[in-house]
Amino acid sequence: MSKLTKNKKLVLAKVEPNKAYKLSEAAALLKEITFTKFDASVDVDMRLGVDPRKSNQMVRGVVTLPHGTGKEVKVLVLCTPDKEAEAQAAGADYVGLDEYIDKIKAGWTDVDVIITTPNVMAKVGALGRILGPRGLMPNPKTGTVTMEVGKAVSEVKAGKIDFKVDKFGIVHAAVGKISFTPEQIMDNVKEFMSTIIKLKPSAAKGTYVKSISLSTTMSPGLQLDPKSVDNK
Repeated sequence: MSKLTKNKKLVLAKVEPNKAYKLSEAAALLKEITFTKFDASVDVDMRLGVDPRKSNQMVRGVVTLPHGTGKEVKVLVLCTPDKEAEAQAAGADYVGLDEYIDKIKAGWTDVDVIITTPNVMAKVGALGRILGPRGLMPNPKTGTVTMEVGKAVSEVKAGKIDFKVDKFGIVHAAVGKISFTPEQIMDNVKEFMSTIIKLKPSAAKGTYVKSISLSTTMSPGLQLDPKSVDNK
């Protein structure tokens, strides 16, 4: 059996097993049980009462977090020359078309989000095998296929994220950094959950939100009382 470190002992002393924490308690406690030397991500995992294998129970959407994600997001805009200035003015990190398509075909995927316009999707679609598994494929449902590339870039830079329930019925999202205040973490979690609630499929029966867990990159998960996310 491995020896418990000083930090692990502190975590075990502070975290109550099987307790459903209020959101305000969990947001504050996370800062006490995270000892990473880097600015760890704050993650939310929600188990939903849906069957993702059925198309009428798929939960997918986008949300703009009030305080952003705390992460510097690298954005590539694939567009025709007439849209390049708009994308650059909005803060896109990379802008172009054929040269970046060639780079991606050669294995380059050093970006977090790719935004494109409908008129070049025929070219971008050929990259599906590369971009799809990495979650980088532009999609109209997430606002990353649009003629308003400037607006799309600004929203992503401001903290817009997309999410999708996995095959186990779990939605996972990074909703901030441990350097955020507890209040900022709470605001972001509430906005995320509010969006999930609005997306409840009419075909989903029984309890919709089965459980919620809040954690950081290297901390244990803290179970949340779902009601506290609405009522603090």
